[in-house]
Amino acid sequence: MKALALVFSLFVHAVLFAQSDSIRLEFTIGEQLNDFAVDNLGNIFLVSESGQLKKLSPKGDSIAVFNDVRRFGKLFSIDVSNPLKVLLFYKDFGTVVVLDRMLNNRNIIDFRKQNIMQAKAIGQSYDNGVWVYDELDAKLKRLDDNGTVISETADFRVLIDAPPSPVYLVDANRLVYLYDPEKGLIALDYFGTIRNKVAILGWTDVQVIGNRILGRKGKILVSYALNSMDLREQDMKSLLQGVKKIQLAMDHLYCLKDGVLQVYTLSNHDQK
Repeated sequence: MKALALVFSLFVHAVLFAQSDSIRLEFTIGEQLNDFAVDNLGNIFLVSESGQLKKLSPKGDSIAVFNDVRRFGKLFSIDVSNPLKVLLFYKDFGTVVVLDRMLNNRNIIDFRKQNIMQAKAIGQSYDNGVWVYDELDAKLKRLDDNGTVISETADFRVLIDAPPSPVYLVDANRLVYLYDPEKGLIALDYFGTIRNKVAILGWTDVQVIGNRILGRKGKILVSYALNSMDLREQDMKSLLQGVKKIQLAMDHLYCLKDGVLQVYTLSNHDQK
């Protein structure tokens, strides 16, 4: 896993210093797509406007389909950070649908049954459970696979002056990262102690890759290293014009534009 992380970090570094015309379109997938995600094995998850979730191999071959995406209303986010487990988050209904690797329905977690009335963001936890940020209580809570709260942080209104309203939550590097585009990034350990706060504002498509936080501002790809405070920006010009969402995964850059997923890689002469 460390070797894979190193290869990915080198690719991220290459993308940050590449010119947009040196990133080659490898192939496109789908039509009328509303969202997508890519896991750390390169499997691609496509969410169509009609409400279908489809899992594809890294080469684009169909693996599985889930046709009940709209059961709980509008899908807010999809978490595929664990390749064996997919989380579908329906924020308006405070519900998470848990799917297995073949997109079979394993479980439904109703946060309201745990008195979590304002779930703002969710993510997979290190112990195969679910993290959820309860905005009403201003607490980060950890639930087991059955949806029972097993731990929670102190009230963020006590920990810091202005509690976050995160749109992104991820468990990585033995920390939990919360990102609020208006207040910045907060990194906590599993005991709820704040380890880092960074005022990186206005980012979208935020990711944690190794020791770097990645995202974008319009057509600009941005990256921040927590250990060195190194901030880098790369103007991707026309490549990101009109793009709805991006993700860096494996050795590819994925862009959702006009309902189609575009898959890019660095041109060979830039990888030498």
